[in-house]
Amino acid sequence: MSDTPPGLTVSLWRGAQEGRYVTYKVPLRASQTVLDVVTFVQRHLDPTLAYRFACRVGVCGSCAMMVNGRPRWTCRTLVAKVSTGGRIEIGPLENLPVIKDLATDMRPFFEKWRQAKGSFVPSKTRDDPIETITPGSAARLAADAAIECINCGVCYSACDTVRWNEDFLGPAALNRAWSLVNDERDTGNAARLHAVAGSGGCQLCHSHQSCQECCPQALNPTRSIAGLKRRVTRAYLSGDLKP
Repeated sequence: MSDTPPGLTVSLWRGAQEGRYVTYKVPLRASQTVLDVVTFVQRHLDPTLAYRFACRVGVCGSCAMMVNGRPRWTCRTLVAKVSTGGRIEIGPLENLPVIKDLATDMRPFFEKWRQAKGSFVPSKTRDDPIETITPGSAARLAADAAIECINCGVCYSACDTVRWNEDFLGPAALNRAWSLVNDERDTGNAARLHAVAGSGGCQLCHSHQSCQECCPQALNPTRSIAGLKRRVTRAYLSGDLKP
């Protein structure tokens, strides 16, 4: 019997937008996550490896990468569940510019969040009494269903429409717009509906459900986008939204 400990063959993307996959041998350990693998390479094999992480417990979303062609939170992804034949491939999130190795430039993602008017526009000041929101109202339930997004970029990376059309605002930005459209305290809906009805807006979604399938928070941005489509249509028909 061989005394050699079991190992894992890892292919990591190295370089910027132009680069290649480089293979490393990493020890295979119990309860090992994909982020553990990347960290091992950086700390023990190649200190020049660039990647991004923070909390390591599935709260911040900053460790998202492509794992065997699928965007995932690497801190929550066990090697035992995704490796095939002792091999695994790890790359940077797709649909975003690569800064270096596994670190992508998130600015286009957050810029689209801004374009979709994803900031809350208050209807009251700090001196006004707190507005009462009925938890069981239809609007509140719709807002709550979309509100747990942490902007990790997984849905954006998984989105086929973003891949085909870089002007598309993307699932996360539109999901955020939907949560605010249903927030009774917000007063920014006129500008928000105009933004999401624009050339890169909700009508471009092909409802492939890739965002819902990959979302680590189990959200359904496709459902949110469908809600925006209905709301935009009603606004057009009522004359509240001009072509």
